[in-house]
Amino acid sequence: VGTAPNPFSPSTTITFAFPSGAAGEHRLDVYDPRGRLVRRLGGGTLAAGRHETTWDGRDDAGAAVGAGVYLYRLEHGDRKLTGKMVLVK
Repeated sequence: VGTAPNPFSPSTTITFAFPSGAAGEHRLDVYDPRGRLVRRLGGGTLAAGRHETTWDGRDDAGAAVGAGVYLYRLEHGDRKLTGKMVLVK
């Protein structure tokens, strides 16, 4: 799992891959540093292979969020992967 560019403005792409035979349910969310959900970027069933999702620096309501550090969390089966990304204005 990774993001590019990072730091970013106005958007970044989160890239991840599921190994062969690992298709299944996933969820990809963005959180603020206090652990509050900012945006749900993805959910549902995905095939094995490489995937990417773009985050445009907006919350679920469509409002632009402020500059700062944000966390993404990818859940796939029993795996949970997290990382940081920095939005600059």
